[in-house]
Amino acid sequence: MRKILFISFLFLISCGCYAQKENYKCYPTHWWAGMKLNKVQVMVHGNNIADKFPMIIMGANGVKLAPGVNLIKINRVENPNYIFLNLVIDKTAKPGKFSFPFVRNIKLEYELKPRRSGNGSSYAKGVNSKDFIYLIMPDRFSNGDPSNDRIAGMRDQSLNRDTVFNRHGGDLQGVENKLNYLQNLGVTSIWLNPVLENDMPNRTEHGYAFTDHYKIDPRLGGDKAYKNLIDAAHAKGMKIIQDAVYNHVGLYHFTVQDLPMKNWLNQWPQYTNTTYKDQVIFDPYASDIDRKKMTDGWFTQQMPDLNQNNPYVANFLIQHAIFTVEEFGIDGWRIDTYAYNDLNFMNWCNKALIDEYPKLTMFGETWVHGVPNQSYFTQNNYDHPYKSNLQATTDFQTLWGITDAMTKDFGWNEGVNKLYTTLAQDFVYKDPTRQVIFLDNHDKDRFFSVVNEDVTKYKTALTWLLTCRGIPQIYYGDEIATTGTTNPNDGYVRLDFPGGWQGDKVNKFTAEGRTKRDDTIYQHVATLANYRKNSSALTTGKFMQYVPEDGLYVYFRYDNKQTVMVVMNTAKKEMKVNPEKYKERTNSYSKMKNIITGKITTLKEFSMDAKTSGAYELIK
Repeated sequence: MRKILFISFLFLISCGCYAQKENYKCYPTHWWAGMKLNKVQVMVHGNNIADKFPMIIMGANGVKLAPGVNLIKINRVENPNYIFLNLVIDKTAKPGKFSFPFVRNIKLEYELKPRRSGNGSSYAKGVNSKDFIYLIMPDRFSNGDPSNDRIAGMRDQSLNRDTVFNRHGGDLQGVENKLNYLQNLGVTSIWLNPVLENDMPNRTEHGYAFTDHYKIDPRLGGDKAYKNLIDAAHAKGMKIIQDAVYNHVGLYHFTVQDLPMKNWLNQWPQYTNTTYKDQVIFDPYASDIDRKKMTDGWFTQQMPDLNQNNPYVANFLIQHAIFTVEEFGIDGWRIDTYAYNDLNFMNWCNKALIDEYPKLTMFGETWVHGVPNQSYFTQNNYDHPYKSNLQATTDFQTLWGITDAMTKDFGWNEGVNKLYTTLAQDFVYKDPTRQVIFLDNHDKDRFFSVVNEDVTKYKTALTWLLTCRGIPQIYYGDEIATTGTTNPNDGYVRLDFPGGWQGDKVNKFTAEGRTKRDDTIYQHVATLANYRKNSSALTTGKFMQYVPEDGLYVYFRYDNKQTVMVVMNTAKKEMKVNPEKYKERTNSYSKMKNIITGKITTLKEFSMDAKTSGAYELIK
């Protein structure tokens, strides 16, 4: 996520700024028996809660609260509205409720629940190169439950589809209602922009400014709707990826409005924004102050920067991540603004998740320029003191490459050569097949607009997306030629999906509602994506590319079962394609099948029109 609209800001430097009613809440709200993470730090928040806890003498094993559950430490912090309780939950602990009997004048209960059925085998499956990810901004996709469009008491009461600045009412029920549509398109995994409560005064449609980690935004349907969607997706064999934000929270997050301690946030004598300069993280010549500004500077004035070097903050974030997987059964994480986090903290957090859920996968947003920059933040082959354990990133480098291929003339370093040279650097990654490749997202210009609504170029880019190495991801509406640019505002790349609201004049979820152009692109995506599902070459096969010549770029996906040849003619003229040039991969084949049309022809020299592409399964 990049810079977004600023609002007025009050810089907080003290604790306990706001008195509260007698309402005490625990975070995590509950835990589970039988978890590997058995040392849990429970944050209790409420008016003068620390005064309710007397000074008690701990035994060698702490205070027994229930069979298998011991309280080993009570942590008092600067703000008396918080207390942090360190629990140890051993293997003998059973599901059930217990209380803190020594707390004065209130009944404070906590619950251990039984784990989900399967203990991770039926969920937390992760995503891999066999998947096809569909990114959805729930507020702009489909409104399945109009009753939650506005929620009394929340700060943002806007509901106006005539402006891109306000909420539109899309929700999780709307996503669930469209699972069949997505499955028919060939989608296997759904990535949702953040679903946690985002109780900010405005621009809350994107969800990236959390105000309560332990509450699914009620305008999206709340916890129940989220669980229903995930269960319904899993029943169809589809996966759910949740958007994580560790770097910052919203200005109205309860821990910002009522700071547990001064160093809960990265504080500065005066407001200091991040520089957005990722280079200083790995630059051997960088100054300490430049590194500090990059990682500890605030993302925007309305998004306070969390101090992940504070152990209480670190515990809060890691426990929430594990809580979310167990509570809702998600399959993977996309991690926002990865480069701005404390990277040692991220390694710790990633490891904690994998220790608990070995198949879970994570990919981080790395909006940077250059393969070395991007690869630094994921598992790589560098001999460098810092070793990232992040499995993959959002592959902005191949995005820049395909953009050049579709918008610039062929040259030594330009045009499709940019794409070729980018992929040639895959040797730096531990596993480049985990990289998430894409054409656009909620922060980028719609790719159909990038290519000036040229259908031929757009289809060529989509062909590349669904046949290249990595995990392909499209953004909702890409399959129906949606347009939009971030100029003048990012809201214009977050337009509603036509047909997602009752009363929409056009319903592009159906073939009848799509224009001829829309349907041409829809069918192109659906045909390739559904073919890809059953193609070992495209999902797990090797990748071989040939040096582009005069704008003609040829590559192969292959294994011992199947070979697919992809041809991209980025030149402004017709080009001849001679399979003999590529006999290292074509030598044992006599025919080729056009994956889009199904037409089978002899494998011999053929012509490729300007700016077109083709994907062909080779036949012996």
